[in-house]
Amino acid sequence: MPNIRTLIADDDPGMRLVMKKFIERSGGFELVGEAVNGEELIRLHGETRPDVVILDVEMPQMTGIEAAKIIQDVNPKTILVFATAHEDYRKDAFEVYAFDYLIKPFKMDRVMTTLEMIKTRFFQTFDRKKDEEKKEKSVSGQKLMLRHKEGISFADVDEIVLVEREDRSTVIELTGGKRLVTSEGLSEIEERLPKDKFFRTHKSYIVGLDHVEAITPYGRWTYVVQLRGTDRDALITAERLDVLEKMYQ
Repeated sequence: MPNIRTLIADDDPGMRLVMKKFIERSGGFELVGEAVNGEELIRLHGETRPDVVILDVEMPQMTGIEAAKIIQDVNPKTILVFATAHEDYRKDAFEVYAFDYLIKPFKMDRVMTTLEMIKTRFFQTFDRKKDEEKKEKSVSGQKLMLRHKEGISFADVDEIVLVEREDRSTVIELTGGKRLVTSEGLSEIEERLPKDKFFRTHKSYIVGLDHVEAITPYGRWTYVVQLRGTDRDALITAERLDVLEKMYQ
């Protein structure tokens, strides 16, 4: 099993040391970097591509909330855990889909519980096998035209499993593992997809409803949408899950 690549950001060296001790005690984590401010966090995130970022809110040059918004845009699947002395930013943390919000001074049991939750989530994703089911797909003949720097591609709408933001581009995941990349925004593509077959689960994801296999809890405020036909999955907020449930009532 791989270790969970973890980046810590806090301008207080004592707090960074505390968090390092926690992840060492938990096991299964690999510290890939330490940042002392928001700008350094963004740089290190780009260089190290961590699975988890544990960050303070109030830091020099750029706040943890501001940095988290950038990280979400680059890789919305980065697990964000805020570790702060301030209760007041909890709502802001929710808006960037934080996995958890820890209040200093930390209680060991509380932090260890969060780290165990992260390991459960991470290794469930890692262990999930690709869907190898090979069944014939219905062919509607409907195509989605996608513009990119090499020209134009066409995707069969029935084969679109997931549309997601990745590295400031939009990626269309198709059955069979094929991927198409476009510079078009997620909202532009959403407008051109059939509303009865696709659903915007999150600011970074649109899922093909025919390919949804299961929805499971993720952190405290969001859920994971597991999809057939790809090893990728999506996030869905509690609010959007309520909307989805009403569609099927």
